[in-house]
Formats: sequence, structure tokens, C-alpha cells
Amino acid sequence: MHETVWNDAPRHHQNVWQVIQSYWQLTKPRIIILLLITTAGSMWIAAEGKVDPLLLLVTLLSGALAAASANTINCLYDRDIDYEMERTRHRPLPSGRIQPRDALLFAIALAVLSFTLLTVFANLLSALLAMSGIVTYVVVYTHWLKRHSTQNIVIGGAAGAIPPLVGWAAVTGELSWAAWVFFAIVFFWTPPHFWALAMMIREDYAKVKVPMLPVIVGDAPTARQIWIYTLLLIPVTLLLVYPLHVMGAVYTAVALLLGGVFVAKAWSLLQSPSDHQLARSLFKYSILYMMLLCAGMAVDSLPITHQLTGALTENLNSLVSTLTVGLSGG
Repeated sequence: MHETVWNDAPRHHQNVWQVIQSYWQLTKPRIIILLLITTAGSMWIAAEGKVDPLLLLVTLLSGALAAASANTINCLYDRDIDYEMERTRHRPLPSGRIQPRDALLFAIALAVLSFTLLTVFANLLSALLAMSGIVTYVVVYTHWLKRHSTQNIVIGGAAGAIPPLVGWAAVTGELSWAAWVFFAIVFFWTPPHFWALAMMIREDYAKVKVPMLPVIVGDAPTARQIWIYTLLLIPVTLLLVYPLHVMGAVYTAVALLLGGVFVAKAWSLLQSPSDHQLARSLFKYSILYMMLLCAGMAVDSLPITHQLTGALTENLNSLVSTLTVGLSGG
């Protein structure tokens, strides 16, 4: 089916380094980095700032392997539409540099390695969650939703929200409410993040008949959906502070500051939905937002942060008491 369109593409690697590069490209490494940041943030909270370095390393490596496996299968499944889009035409599969069978074997090997490492070094729950991430991304998003529903990103976003669950399970062996809140944070963050990108490259999606929201309903309704999801995201991030009490003052300040900027950018896009520079700005900021929010979680969970905020609270309380006594005495 695909052979006829690939005959004009370069098919041969010149050396081993080019082979490695092609397989590396199949895994979509830039996407993986953000997934690993959410995994690490989750582990940091679960371990209350005292993460076992070996467990952290193995879980992040396993998470990277699972995501790489899912991304490879995604490339395999989408190789027909990838050929049609200028942005993706030169990927390893549509360009013919890697054969579909080899890509599938590569994906299976990555998944098996990920499952084995997590089972041996962490626990079975984290390994099963990592595999569920692959299944959700491949079956639910890539196969079922991507080409058939404007809600593909919303429901498919669950796959991208699984890494925090993997991280939490790797540390504790179970899933608490805090883990599910972290899942919800990534879930609500995904539509604004991805729809902003979809607004920028709408013509590409339209060309291959992928029903991304901007293609079907246009920029203005998409900007409205981005605005709604951004507004929903902010209170969800604060659930870790109240009622769960797993995060403190540092995270609260970071979440509010980052959320405020996110809301402002979503509002700007809502006012000028056809301005794709605003969509680009929102998309880039959404990546920074998630990275800094996870960094805020990590810093907040450190024992030294607890000591400093505890001492500061104590000093403030004693200062208030002193002032109260002084005023009442006066």
C-alpha cells in the first residue's frame, strides 16, 4: 500500500550512526522529556523529597522506553498520513529508511525491556501502568480517536497523564488521591497544550483529514475550549495543597504564578483566535509551565524546604503573638 509513494525517497543508511539516528527519531525523544519530568515530579512528592537515586534512574529509563515504544507504534500506524504532510514526510518510516517490520520489532523490544526493568527494580503495579500507557496511546488515541473524533486529544490525553501514576506507584506500590490529582493536572493541561499546536499547523491536519478541533470548528471555538480547560486546570493544581495537604507554600506560590500567566495567554488567544503567533506563544509556554510546575513540586517536597517554611511560619506566629500582646497591653 505504501511502497508506491516511497520509491522516490532515500532508502539507504550510509553508516551505523545514521541507522541509530533513524531509530532515535522513531521514538520522538522531544515528547518523552516532558513525560519524564512529570514522572520525576510525581516520584519526588511520593517520596517526600527523599527519592532513592537508583529507583529514580530506573523508573525514568523505563518510562522513556515505554514512551519510545508507544511513539514508535504511533509512527508505524501513521506512516501513510506522515508521508502526506511536509512536516513529517522525512520521518524514518514514510521516507523508507526503516521498514515497518523492523519498527514493530523495535517497539516490542522497548516495551518488554521497560516492563522487565520496572517489575524487577520497582514493582508490578508500576510496570502494568507503563504498559497501560502504551495501550491507551496506541489503541485509544492513535487507532480509535485520532482520525475519527475532535475529542481525540481530550480522551487520548489520558495516555500522557499516566507517567505520574507510574512514578507514584514505583515509589509507594499504590496509587493515592494525590497521584490521581497529578493525573488530572496533566489531563486538563493537554488540550490547551495540543490545541494551541493544532491551531498553528491546522492546514497539515486538514490535508490528511485528521479531525483536530481547529480543522472542524475553526480557531475561535478552539480558543474558547483552550480558555475553559486552562481555567479548569488552575483549581485542579491547587487540590494538592487543599484538601490533600501534600504540597505547601512554595508550590502554592509557583502554581498560582504559573497559572496566572497561563490564563493571561489563553485570554489573549481568546481575544484574537486567528493570531497564530499567540497560539505559538501559548504552546511554548505550556511546555515551560509543566516543567516549572514539576520543579515547584520537587522543591516544595524537599526536607530543607519543610524546615525553612516551618521556621518561617513559627517566626511569623511569634511575631504576631508579640504584636497582639503589645497592642492589647497598650
